[in-house]
Amino acid sequence: MADINTNLNKENPVLPSTDVSDEQLGAPIPKTFWEYIKSFGPGIVVVLTWLGAGDLVDSSLAGAHYGYTLMWGLVLALVMRYILVDIIAKFQLLNIQGLSIMEGYGKISPIIPVILGIGGVLLGHFYVAFLAKGVGESIALLTGTGSTLLWATVAVFAGFLITGRSVYSYLELTEKIVLAIMAISLIGGAMLVGPSWGEMAKGTFTFDVPDKVGSFDALLIVASLIGAVGGSLANLLYPTFMKEKGYIRPEHRKVQRYDLLFGIFIIIVLDLAVWVIGAEVLHPRGIEITSFQGLAESLGMVLGPLGTVIIYLGVFGACFSGVIGYPAGFPKMGIEGIYIAKPERKDKYSSYKKDPIYRLYYFTVLFLPLIWSIPGMPGFIWLTVVVNAAQLILLPLVSIGLLYLINRKDLMGKEARKPLDNVLLLFLTALALWGTYQTAVSLFS
Repeated sequence: MADINTNLNKENPVLPSTDVSDEQLGAPIPKTFWEYIKSFGPGIVVVLTWLGAGDLVDSSLAGAHYGYTLMWGLVLALVMRYILVDIIAKFQLLNIQGLSIMEGYGKISPIIPVILGIGGVLLGHFYVAFLAKGVGESIALLTGTGSTLLWATVAVFAGFLITGRSVYSYLELTEKIVLAIMAISLIGGAMLVGPSWGEMAKGTFTFDVPDKVGSFDALLIVASLIGAVGGSLANLLYPTFMKEKGYIRPEHRKVQRYDLLFGIFIIIVLDLAVWVIGAEVLHPRGIEITSFQGLAESLGMVLGPLGTVIIYLGVFGACFSGVIGYPAGFPKMGIEGIYIAKPERKDKYSSYKKDPIYRLYYFTVLFLPLIWSIPGMPGFIWLTVVVNAAQLILLPLVSIGLLYLINRKDLMGKEARKPLDNVLLLFLTALALWGTYQTAVSLFS
């Protein structure tokens, strides 16, 4: 275990470099049900970081177009994401050299962690650009005062107060408060409009394809949902939050799996709650929406002012969780990539927080995105093109690289070459590559 401890701390910008005993290393191992519940955190943080206003609009649109029929596609896509991220976590906890996932990619080539880290910083910048504007719009519409830029700026500086000191407990506590707000608003809204429980169960578990859309089109949507998760750099945020929580030993594998499963359950429930709103409010009335403002107005027609408040609170929660999640994760990924390629740079600084490159990464992800909320700046259409194009480039490094790592016996020992892991990863990689091709055609044709 001493060798594992040494390797865990070696070239790691997050964990301390001092030697500690096995009992002191990492989070306490829970033994009872309530200890497990209280120990959960990274799964909540990462799934709320993944969530955004676009997810809410997409889920409501799917409910509006298909009713409950295609609900199984959303659940399946999120289950597949659980499988993929769990394999990433498994590598980080169980590899016999005690490597982080970024250090694992460094075993393929030292340049890969640098590319992934810089890619994460750039993607985080654009994600926060969307999300900060979403926070600004939702608060401005909710309160009827101030501008999008004003409230986006407030959100960013609130994010700085929470993440600037890099104290993980602040981040986790805030995300749990945001989760409570979203659960009350979105699940409460779904209950108020009255879900059709029988149709909901049928849509989730029967794998029906809606006749009116056509089998190919509906299955195309589901395949795209599943394939899109395979190349997302946001999947690599979970190992970063794991380290900060203290899930760093093989003994943490059990609590880590429950933690991630709980997080995926949360995002499924939140997405399905919005889907219910689309299926019950929009679908019967044939209402078309293109934004969360349209969704709020439509729900307002049914529930009155409470309906608009529900959606604006939900959008605020979905967006603000990313405004604090991405700056808390991607800059650390970025600096870890630099330190893997240039270990002498880590020796130069007593803390990664004092490294000018880390500070630049943090500024790029949290503060610089405010420029996109300034009136008169270009719209987000071309930003979407940039984000999608970057994902196309990085996809093989994330998905195929992971497939290579879990099959190396010098890294995984007896955990290497697990048939089920390989089948699942091959399936996800094939879907992701297919989704990449479809995205490339749409972007460059």
